[in-house]
Amino acid sequence: MSTILKLFIFPAALIITCLGVNTILGGHITPGGGFQGGAIIAGAFIFCAVVYGLKDSPIKFSHDFMGRMESIGALAYVFIGVAGLIFAGSFLYNLGVDLYGIVPAFIKTIFDYPDPTHAGVIPYLNFAVGLKVLVGLSAVVIAFLGFKGEFDEDGEEIEEIE
Repeated sequence: MSTILKLFIFPAALIITCLGVNTILGGHITPGGGFQGGAIIAGAFIFCAVVYGLKDSPIKFSHDFMGRMESIGALAYVFIGVAGLIFAGSFLYNLGVDLYGIVPAFIKTIFDYPDPTHAGVIPYLNFAVGLKVLVGLSAVVIAFLGFKGEFDEDGEEIEEIE
């Protein structure tokens, strides 16, 4: 890749990452949220991986890191859903808002999000979904960039002869 791309992409990726984080954090009051923010952050990683390559990319995701982040996102989503089931009787019940007045006060204060629109558990769900999408899209790109083999029409790998 050209030197101009290598000079431009990393600062642009940092700005794109900030935009993705902003999309996740403001997703309960603006269009967007966890999925869109995770896809934007994954786009920043993809730019760096394509321009610099997987080994030289300034933003690197190890297999262990990706596994932990995906697990954290999935478990956070499930735990928030189960908390709604336990304390209100419905999976993913919005405990911070408590429309029906059935959530105990000590649980309601845990999920009380200090925002004028009072979103309850929605920002936490956006964060969990953002992690899952970021890791999922990044894993697909890592798999495609890491694959270098060529196959013939029978599906047999072609070995390069130099």
